Amino acid sequence: MENKNMEKGKVCVTGGNGFVGSWLVMRLLQHGYYVNTTVRSNTGLTNTHTHTPELGFLRDLPGASERLRIFEADLNHPDSFRAAIAGCIGVFLVAHQMPTDTTTTNSDETSTTSTLAILLACLDAKTVKRAIYTSSAAAAIFSGNSSTTIDEGSWSDLDLIHKSPPPVAAYATAKTLTEKAALEFGEKHGLEVVTLLPTYIHGPFIGPRCPASVYTLVSMLLGNADSYKYLAGSVDVVHVDDVASVQIFLFESGDAKGRYICSAVGSTIDELYQLLCRRYPHYQIAPPDCSMGRPYEISSQKLLETGFKYKYGLEEMYDGAIESCKKLGLF
Repeated sequence: MENKNMEKGKVCVTGGNGFVGSWLVMRLLQHGYYVNTTVRSNTGLTNTHTHTPELGFLRDLPGASERLRIFEADLNHPDSFRAAIAGCIGVFLVAHQMPTDTTTTNSDETSTTSTLAILLACLDAKTVKRAIYTSSAAAAIFSGNSSTTIDEGSWSDLDLIHKSPPPVAAYATAKTLTEKAALEFGEKHGLEVVTLLPTYIHGPFIGPRCPASVYTLVSMLLGNADSYKYLAGSVDVVHVDDVASVQIFLFESGDAKGRYICSAVGSTIDELYQLLCRRYPHYQIAPPDCSMGRPYEISSQKLLETGFKYKYGLEEMYDGAIESCKKLGLF
């Protein structure tokens, strides 16, 4: 899959109306790809051609009228993704069903089962050259290793994960088990599977709702202690545009293999508080209730060695996120 020889063909993005998925669809269209994307079938949308706020922002993207097709699909019925994958040269597995209860079992099983079924559809299509699975740094940071550096050799320990609050534990468990299963599937069946492990994803959003990670990172500006309590310890952040761009970069790179951690900036909640006070003094910023140093450092060295470069710093992430939040009336 050498980039210089690669013709722009058709690719599939699952979860295209989500935070990362929508940015990825936009960037793929800008790169000249034809894009099939999937949206949840339980959104109440009976016609994916309808121009609603849920889908209209995708249809309004430059190039969408000529090169974007939207399909309904449900992770609980993974065979529903087959139509969107048919004829594609690449598949970006972005969709993830967020846990809604206090247990991890259902989200684990749904995530792993649906991902493997989608990868099987990639195999059966006989046109897919590479699949990119969006995992999470949560699949690495609970490793329990004595080393203070988290890299691609770090895998989260399920026993440590389960000591976290239920929503965090459910998400981290699902991502860890699913990523392992995806990589094993690729090795077993000869399918190129690359996984990306982003940290907190921040920046402007193009969809009609504020993403959970953005809301958490702006929660000090909103005075929402229930949200920013999750920012204790290391707070590692990456711009959503960088996350979208690196997926295309890894798809087009002939040498891409295995796991890639994606984290542009390492910080702490205290450092975030100081930054917000300096940059946005006109807001009533709630001070954090806790103070903690960085228990680990997250390394993006493997990704940087490929030649990829992050475009955005923390200030740009916050500026973009706040502008998007203003449009929704959050500020």
